Amino acid sequence: MSFFKDIVLPSIKKSGNTTLWLLKIILPISLLVRFLDYFGILAFVAQFLDPVFLHLGLPGSTAIIFITSIFLPLYAPLAIIMSMTVTLRELTILALMCQIAHSLPVESAIQAKTGTSFWSMFSLRVVVSILVGISLNHILPADMGMPLFVKIDAEAMTSIADVLLLWLKGSFQMSLLIFTIITSLNVLYKLLEQHNLTTKLSKTIEPLLRFFGLPASTGFLWLIGYIVGLAYGGALMIDQMSEGKVSRKDAELLNYHLAVSHSVIEDNLLFVALGVSIWWILGVRLLVAWIVVWLRRFLLKMKQKVHFPYRGEGVKQ
Repeated sequence: MSFFKDIVLPSIKKSGNTTLWLLKIILPISLLVRFLDYFGILAFVAQFLDPVFLHLGLPGSTAIIFITSIFLPLYAPLAIIMSMTVTLRELTILALMCQIAHSLPVESAIQAKTGTSFWSMFSLRVVVSILVGISLNHILPADMGMPLFVKIDAEAMTSIADVLLLWLKGSFQMSLLIFTIITSLNVLYKLLEQHNLTTKLSKTIEPLLRFFGLPASTGFLWLIGYIVGLAYGGALMIDQMSEGKVSRKDAELLNYHLAVSHSVIEDNLLFVALGVSIWWILGVRLLVAWIVVWLRRFLLKMKQKVHFPYRGEGVKQ
């Protein structure tokens, strides 16, 4: 087997197609945000949202980032972030909020196909992302500096040509970042698949799964969800459920975990490349996933205790 021919080349081709698809979505959005910033519309909207976002430690102008994240892939809000001036503290909060709540219509629909309610997944991720934002605002140091990327302030842009030039520069940087990360992930996954390592690894992570409150049967799907995300992970989950390898109950618990913590390699690399600490974004997501699953297990146990006696009385009658 040729590493370059069988692994690298197919990964590059696949990554190129994926990158082009993503850029068709994010580049028009990032250009729009540049103009909204240039004409002062973001500043106008911010004055109304500042009192609300104050609890999140964010300026009101960043609301567009969070709203975009809810409906689109993570690359879209990231492109907007790189079009605005934010501190490292604000970027860290936004990173966690966007990682937890992004592409909700698509990803919640995928999880719904595995038996978990669309609206329970959608609302869970929105609520948890806001709670995480509020919590981080009370925990993070007041002064964390600035991100690695540099953005020229709106005052320095004196013409439409300046806006377009900055947009083109930022778009080029974003395109390279997206292509590099997606290619790396594709190579990693092909290597794991080629050597059948995903199956082997799923056996070794059983103690970790127990810590997170997840059944051993979900090990393979947990790995896939963490490596390539919910879309592909959801498709595999449907296959494994139809084959009887994973029960609906086990799949639901995994869905609650993956809802707030999935695709951690790709998601984290995106923000680490901008200067966010890996320990903050990875640690918080794992902690939240642990809380969500064990809380879900507790609620299911309480529900069973409450309803079981009534079912018993019904049998006696």
